[in-house]
Amino acid sequence: MTRSTFRSLVVSAVLGCAALPGAAWSQGPVVHAPVGALRGEALDGGIHAFLGIPYAEPPVKQLRWRAPVPAKPWKGTREATRFGPACVQPPPRPGSIYSPGEALPTSEDCLSLNIWTPAEAKDAPVFVWIHGGSLVAGSSREPMYDGARLAAQGMVVVSINYRLGVLGYLAHPDLSAESADGVSGNYGLLDQIEALRWVQRNIAAFGGDPGNVTIAGESAGALSVMYLMAAPPARGLFHKAIAQSAYMITTPALREAAHGMPAAEESGLELGRKLGVRGLPRLRAMDPQELTVKAAMSGFLPFGNVDGKVLPAQLVEVFDRGEQAPVPILAGFNEGEIRSLRFLLPPKPADAAAYEAAIRAAYGDLAEAMLDRYPATDLDAAMLATTRDAMYGWTAERLVRKQAELGLPSYLYYFNHGYPAADEAGLHAFHAAELPYVFARHDRTPPQWPKAPDSDGERALTAAMSGYWASFARSGQPVVAGQPAWQPYGQARAYMAFDGAPVPGEKLMPGMYELVEQVVCRRRAQGGQPWHWNVGIAAPPLPAGVPGCP
Repeated sequence: MTRSTFRSLVVSAVLGCAALPGAAWSQGPVVHAPVGALRGEALDGGIHAFLGIPYAEPPVKQLRWRAPVPAKPWKGTREATRFGPACVQPPPRPGSIYSPGEALPTSEDCLSLNIWTPAEAKDAPVFVWIHGGSLVAGSSREPMYDGARLAAQGMVVVSINYRLGVLGYLAHPDLSAESADGVSGNYGLLDQIEALRWVQRNIAAFGGDPGNVTIAGESAGALSVMYLMAAPPARGLFHKAIAQSAYMITTPALREAAHGMPAAEESGLELGRKLGVRGLPRLRAMDPQELTVKAAMSGFLPFGNVDGKVLPAQLVEVFDRGEQAPVPILAGFNEGEIRSLRFLLPPKPADAAAYEAAIRAAYGDLAEAMLDRYPATDLDAAMLATTRDAMYGWTAERLVRKQAELGLPSYLYYFNHGYPAADEAGLHAFHAAELPYVFARHDRTPPQWPKAPDSDGERALTAAMSGYWASFARSGQPVVAGQPAWQPYGQARAYMAFDGAPVPGEKLMPGMYELVEQVVCRRRAQGGQPWHWNVGIAAPPLPAGVPGCP
């Protein structure tokens, strides 16, 4: 070995030691952010990826069930070429089209984010993706959420993890007592807010514009988008919002029973009783996976809670009062939402007469309007549609209506596209079916996901949808050259249907929104039942005309 070769090896070893302990040495792109230097990976097409970046300290031991603590800056260069673990969650359901096939690596130390950015990006719009999964499951590392192709449209794409299940949403009197604000729960939502703060502090180093941030999510990710729009601590951290298949649920209050739901703190106490574990020290000492699985099996359901600090009121009330974030919105839903979520359906009536009797018993003076909208001629279609509209259709139109009432650009979509594999499986335009079109990642869908054909038509629809989403993130207006003009919702109640190709329309499902709004208004006035589950033939009797309801 020559002296010069030996010297080169020594220098390389010394430089390698500048990386964080345990990091592998590579030659990828390096970004110097306020939080520290990060080495990522150069991908095809001039995109750089930086994965598994911690935005908060590990929420373990005494930090379990506490607000996230910002990640401390580091010295040296941190390797950012591998995803961080998913947050702790139950094992995936075998046979589900949403199952990743193999269980994701999980950890309580999971508060990380990922970034895809064009190599030459400067002041580029920022697209922050919040995954779905009922606030119970999911991860930013799911292959379908790969942001490289969206980033290729001139955006910086960020995907985030946040605490799930009991670790993300447990409220408890003892937790409230030890909190400086006197509240508890909402930890997963606070994680999302901390991730957005991290973006504000650091994204410029990756070529992003912290003054042009769009939050986007699907299903529980879209619920999270609504929570963020309602949360005062999130104000100013984002400038546009995209909500795909959102559901405007009844949210429990922290300390009082409301709308037929127990207080969130009481649910926390009840969980401790069911698990035979009393006191925070013992709960904090439980293995996170064991706790998560046992909590789910005991019936614990993660929700945000109305605590007066993070969430000031029910989502419907915040939007009714115009107190939500004043940002442009793009929102919509899928024709076949419930086709892949049939567990949400009640038992099917024996025949048309039984269906009509159940509707009349539940809806009183609104029964004929319900039967006109959802006739008994096809019971399966009627049951799918009542649940879809009450959960997803009404929410999407309500979101764009309420933002439009504030004079903000508001865009509604309806995804009604099918393809042979999905249609043959009875899954036409199923829940989340739009995601591969938005991310342009048909090659990264889960193993049992119905596969779209590799055809000119599919490629064209994918280019159109991902282009509209990228344009909205860029400017607040979904505009794609060579594609139909997508008009704001406005007085015409305009929308864009995606059914083989983009098709503009007006007055989507006339009367649907007004009917569900009337039902929800009466249910809220009644006060004794949550409105988001009491739909279709499963609904308890609805009170007659209520003053103040449309």
